[in-house]
Amino acid sequence: RRPRARVTEVSAPTSWVLRAPDGGAGGTGATAAHPPSQAPSHSPSGGPTDGPGGSEAAAPPRWRPWRFRMSNDVWGTPVVADGLLYVTSFEVHALDVATGRRQFKTREVAWSMAVSNGRVHASDGPSLYALNARDGSDVWRLAADGWVYALRADRGTVVTGTRGGGVQAWDAASGERLWELSGAQTDFETPEAGPVIRGGSVYVWGDGRLYALDARTGAERWSYPVGDSSATGGVPVRLLPADDGAVYVSAGSRVFALDAATGAERWRFDAPAAFLCPPAFAPGAAIAGGGVYLADYLGTVYALDAANGHDRWRIATESRQSAEPVVVADGLVHLGSGSALYTLDAVSGTPRWRFATGGEITGSPVSADGRVHFGSADHCLYTLDAVGGRLRWKLATEGEITGSPVVAGGVVFACSRDRCVYALDAAKGTGQARA
Repeated sequence: RRPRARVTEVSAPTSWVLRAPDGGAGGTGATAAHPPSQAPSHSPSGGPTDGPGGSEAAAPPRWRPWRFRMSNDVWGTPVVADGLLYVTSFEVHALDVATGRRQFKTREVAWSMAVSNGRVHASDGPSLYALNARDGSDVWRLAADGWVYALRADRGTVVTGTRGGGVQAWDAASGERLWELSGAQTDFETPEAGPVIRGGSVYVWGDGRLYALDARTGAERWSYPVGDSSATGGVPVRLLPADDGAVYVSAGSRVFALDAATGAERWRFDAPAAFLCPPAFAPGAAIAGGGVYLADYLGTVYALDAANGHDRWRIATESRQSAEPVVVADGLVHLGSGSALYTLDAVSGTPRWRFATGGEITGSPVSADGRVHFGSADHCLYTLDAVGGRLRWKLATEGEITGSPVVAGGVVFACSRDRCVYALDAAKGTGQARA
């Protein structure tokens, strides 16, 4: 029996009905919600479609919320690129964001995936492959000489972490191996703690040092002593290369700001408890909410001055085991701690609101257009008013929400352990958005 989604929203609720099933192995097809019959017709971008001279031409079908049910479990966070939604459910599935129709699926299991420059890069563990992001055709595939546990892509380079301390860089277009090293990342071989690639540099952790390597050649640019796992309290080093030319690093209970070009220390901050998540960075002056933000495992949120590392404020929430960074947007700091979502003022740290759910918050919240979207282990996807915390709508599924939701073009996409992918109007859920 197909599980049914239960919806609570501000506008009139609607039911899911089958539309244009895709069929075949790996998915039973897209379903859609019928909007109210009196709702105006809109293009997928939200505006009316007019022909020459201002007269209305034949409009494309009105966008409707949809869901796509897989034959296997869905995991991770979906990726939106060039009108397609990419989801890992053993295979990689590419769904049309407008209709939910599946465009293609891969043959192999995809434990890790990155979409970049018109290609889907993925690994089933012992092998690595690249596909054309539009039609799923092979670009290249090869043996990885180890089990790939982390995969990231940036600027034409794919970097992988393999079990046993291996790190490799590959040319994204051809699959040529550019370089490899051993003895790195050995303590914590998880996707979150894997090597990071950003701005032409690859960052790896080994022998108690953080290394910045040239992404194309593997040449060492600099290294910095952050300590081994015993010095970091048994938690992995997490980092964020930021747009202000700094690399912000959490290493146990310490936070470092390092110059991205030279590795020189700008400042360091010592906290009483260890951080499980990487720092988050908000540009701008501290008086306007700019700075470095992160939360320790006890749930204490810190706001640090990006210029000197001074502790601007700290606020306690509740115990937090999540490795997801806090989210800073529009002068607000959002984070899931335990089974509640907390929102704080980024300038003063003043608590704005707390919203409790029936289970642990999963993934990271996403803030867009004055709303914050997040999932919970209570099987629900929530949308709240970002400023006041009022519930706008929620979607009750038949499984825990996996990864983090994604918002693009006024649509929020989310995956659930009920084997479904959901596309909902960010403002109305399954309701039809008003003009």
